Amino acid sequence: MKVRIESTRTIKPIYEGNCPPPTSHCIPLSVFDKVTYNAHIAVIYAYHPPTPTNATIELGLRRGLSEYREWAGRLGEDEKGDSVIFLNDKGVKLVEASVDSKLDQLMPLKPSPFLLSLHPSLKDVEELVQVQLTRFTCGSLVVGFTSNHLVADGHSTSNFLVAWGKASRGVDMSPLPLHDRTIFIPRKPPHFEFEHRGIEFKSNNLLKDCPNKYNDNFVDDITVHKVHFTLDFLSKLKARTCPPSNNLQNKAYSTFESLVAHLWRTITRARGLSGFKTTHVRISVNGRMRMNPRVSNEYFGNLVLWAFPSARVKDLLKEPLPYAAKLIHEAISKVNNNYFKSFIDFATHKAEKEENLMPTAEMDKSVLCPNLEVDSWLRFPFYDLDFGGGSPYIFMPSYFPTEGMMFLLPSFIGDGSIDAFIPLFQENLASFKEIIYSLD
Repeated sequence: MKVRIESTRTIKPIYEGNCPPPTSHCIPLSVFDKVTYNAHIAVIYAYHPPTPTNATIELGLRRGLSEYREWAGRLGEDEKGDSVIFLNDKGVKLVEASVDSKLDQLMPLKPSPFLLSLHPSLKDVEELVQVQLTRFTCGSLVVGFTSNHLVADGHSTSNFLVAWGKASRGVDMSPLPLHDRTIFIPRKPPHFEFEHRGIEFKSNNLLKDCPNKYNDNFVDDITVHKVHFTLDFLSKLKARTCPPSNNLQNKAYSTFESLVAHLWRTITRARGLSGFKTTHVRISVNGRMRMNPRVSNEYFGNLVLWAFPSARVKDLLKEPLPYAAKLIHEAISKVNNNYFKSFIDFATHKAEKEENLMPTAEMDKSVLCPNLEVDSWLRFPFYDLDFGGGSPYIFMPSYFPTEGMMFLLPSFIGDGSIDAFIPLFQENLASFKEIIYSLD
């Protein structure tokens, strides 16, 4: 099934009134922006007919960009050499495309290389946002959206997407974003309470990870497998993770912690790793509710650090499920206000002055084994992107065949069930399928 490109053009903000803002200003990247992934992230939406016209969606996008000007700008450096976003209104890329078939012929829409044709390329992108509107003969619409992670995290990006939908419907875009990225002020004197080398930062001088039988030449052997976890399964899993007991020391772990613990053990077993290897999970932690004072949910930018629960393979597989859940819970709990403040101090006073330090967050690896990364989109309002024809009936990440990098999304069913997109080596897939729904 071929996607035909009809047009490609640049879309710029449209401002109400007669006085557009100056295009000579810039916004410095915060310490949280600088430590995150320098890459475009792509998502896919699908809408049943009837759908609004491309012109309606385009007008909404232009209006949305007037409040989220960063997306229409460009990354670069100021006269001091600091990384900034230039608010120059150079615009975002809009692609219109069509497919000479019904979208139903692609259903169910599975993670595959075909998804890459539903959004603009992620390579060598100057624009900070790209949009592709693909029309099918049945009247269905697929919206492919890509955005540069240096500009905003998933929380902020989802806020923008909701605002774009409101602008397309002619609805007020409130609450409006907060754009001040200078609010993360280091303490005087700085207090490096935690170790950040080897966590958010690594030395440029260190040798690469010890080689094993997996390397980037195996990318063609990776498949992205979608797993649906019903509400009933998740309830049983959580009960297994948190067995009833009169012991007050037993903690009630969240559904997220229970599911990640299960996936960590299941994927590790399917990989057939040596028991003496150490494996960790990289888990994003949103700082908005953890910092004191709290940062508004409308803050636009990146405000994420990571938890890294780790274990030896033999311990992870020998011990029962609550062992893994406890490791995850404790690692996430440690990324608290004190940790965020320590990071701000370190990133300001140490990382920016030691040229050999670079972020550990990177998207150019194709294999994470023996480790995992979990990108949870469970709390983001992605399903609220309504251009005027209703909510999407499909929302999913694009095709990211990075072995070990998982995405967790709320199912479109809307009953609390969860869909997981899990890249695995082909040779591990059969074993994974056999045990993924086992609670033993």
